Amino acid sequence: MPQALSTDVLIIGGGVAGLWLNARLRQQGFATLLVESASLGGGQSVKSQGIIHGGAKYALHGALTGSAEAIGDMPRRWREALAGTGELDLAGVRLLSDAHYLWSPGTLAGNLTSFFASKAMRTRVDQVKGEQLPPALQDPQFKGKVYRLNELVLDVPSLIARLADLAGDSLLAGQHIEALRDGEELVGLRVDGREIRAQRIVLSAGAGNQVLLDALGLSQPAQQRRPLHMVMLKAPTLKPLYAHCLGGGPKPRVTVTSHPAADGQWVWYLGGDIAEADGVAREPAAQITAAQKELASLLPWVDLSQAQWATLRVDRAEPAQSGLLRPDNAFLADQGRLLVGWPTKLALAPDFAERVLASLARDGIQPGAAATLPDLPRPPLARAVWEELLP
Repeated sequence: MPQALSTDVLIIGGGVAGLWLNARLRQQGFATLLVESASLGGGQSVKSQGIIHGGAKYALHGALTGSAEAIGDMPRRWREALAGTGELDLAGVRLLSDAHYLWSPGTLAGNLTSFFASKAMRTRVDQVKGEQLPPALQDPQFKGKVYRLNELVLDVPSLIARLADLAGDSLLAGQHIEALRDGEELVGLRVDGREIRAQRIVLSAGAGNQVLLDALGLSQPAQQRRPLHMVMLKAPTLKPLYAHCLGGGPKPRVTVTSHPAADGQWVWYLGGDIAEADGVAREPAAQITAAQKELASLLPWVDLSQAQWATLRVDRAEPAQSGLLRPDNAFLADQGRLLVGWPTKLALAPDFAERVLASLARDGIQPGAAATLPDLPRPPLARAVWEELLP
């Protein structure tokens, strides 16, 4: 039988939220163990666009929403971490862009001007022109307005790698998870037959939380999934672009981020409205055709004749909300020794960790005596999705 283990906090799920939490707990002196069944960051994390939102995208209807206010401080906290002066030391994580942008086609430029003149947004954005424009928009054919948002875009694979480094020896690859009980009380988990006891158990496995809750015989908190059908393309002619394109409604028409591929070319990763309702219903070939038409309409000067295309379906896992609405904040539910949560967005990973730390402080959970861990099977790092789909 594998050696039984004991730790202060046992974390299930090695996405950015779980890894960030693990690093924060270790920083505070807690003994931790993080279990991942597949690859680190291989669920929602590595499929994200890497945008650390500051809230502007959630105010496109003309007023700040709860989401816009809740996420507004995240860029500052991430910037400090990237500089090595924040709550974690993320120096060395690749910053793809120090800003994200919002651009409008010429027909909507007037709407954008009035929107950003509003009191709510006046301090969050700056208009850019000429050489300040993103490289992909520096073309004489471009007509419209562009605003620089107080946001940033990270290379998610390098973020996952750095957080894995901060985990030290606390990572465990484990497939089969069962409840470990003392009578009726949950005291830990059995992972691939190994007993692991903990003062607190945190489920941060994204969509996997539902499977874990089922295995523990629990129905709450309930989970919802909001699917996306993302598009990616790689071409030697692409130049970097990190921007939301304003549409006629409350959501970006398309959100573009750019990512360096191993062969030196740029990959454009497309989300926004094109990846939602109608996009989810389309088959991959139809979704690619829709994306080709959208880019030809918005950026006709970009030569896509040599582009490789692929689509990627993503299930965003969140706590259940009325009408499948997006939660405003990171979410955490306490069930005695068990804590169940979802960060709801990559940018809110620090908020998720703060909620766990606040729960531990409220319940008087203190770091115990650090135990020496045996050599444990370590989960691998997830590969960038574009390397898998656009070789």
